[in-house]
Amino acid sequence: MMVPKFRAWNMPFGPKGPLQEMVYGKASSILAFAEMSPDKYIVEQYTGLKDANGREIYEGDIVRYTRWTDKVGIVEYIKPEFELRNIGANFDISPTLSMKHEMKVIGNVHENLELLGAQHD
Repeated sequence: MMVPKFRAWNMPFGPKGPLQEMVYGKASSILAFAEMSPDKYIVEQYTGLKDANGREIYEGDIVRYTRWTDKVGIVEYIKPEFELRNIGANFDISPTLSMKHEMKVIGNVHENLELLGAQHD
């Protein structure tokens, strides 16, 4: 059984201000920070998958998917699973699927939103 992992974006100037930093740590600590100051943290969960380069894939990551065609999408949690969205079709990216060799994290929605229009590195 996979232990849930999270990362959080610290927004000390509120949701309309710039992101300050990404915070990694124990899930209990990150969730406690977010619960105490919900306007200052964006919490994202680890999918249980790593990309072709061994990088952990989190909710909010922008991923290049090359199975059928070279597409870029956003990893989102849509209960009860993670999905890759905005690539023309949404699909489950469950840790049980062997898709990691076809996915590469190229950024995240907080720092690299412009990548969603890009189809090539």
